[in-house]
Amino acid sequence: MTQDPLTLYKLITLYMLDRVTFPLTKAQIGDFILGHDYTNFLTLQQVIAELIDAELIRAKSLRNRTYLEITEEGKNTLSYFGNRINDSIKQDITAFFDAHEMDMRSESAVRADYYKSTSGEYEARLVVKERDVTMVDITLSVPDEDTAAAICANWQTRNQSIYQFLVSQLF
Repeated sequence: MTQDPLTLYKLITLYMLDRVTFPLTKAQIGDFILGHDYTNFLTLQQVIAELIDAELIRAKSLRNRTYLEITEEGKNTLSYFGNRINDSIKQDITAFFDAHEMDMRSESAVRADYYKSTSGEYEARLVVKERDVTMVDITLSVPDEDTAAAICANWQTRNQSIYQFLVSQLF
């Protein structure tokens, strides 16, 4: 029995999201699927959109990243149809996670976003999560958007040293 390629790409996406304890970004899923030449970028975007529309995954966008998580309905669907993913693809996914999981976890765990508050200032919200536990959640009010954007960019690279500084000063 041959299957529709879009169905296989959807199952691969669900399988990947089911194998991690943190959200994956669209880019991370794309790194695997596009890196293995399963399909092209536009088809992958269609697959993700259809999974979201069917409520098999949920998406949350923060600035330039879209984080994806599998829903209960997605897990149920995968339990029924996951056997349609051949073992070599599952092995490729496992190898991909073995090689990249720490970087992917870090990218998903560290979040930064800013917005204009009702007072007219900008607020930069900086978060680090580890397995659904919020390790750090800081909101800084600043006078302009450029400063808020710079804070968010710096948080991505300096969050560990800032966390260590806070812990050493507060404990």
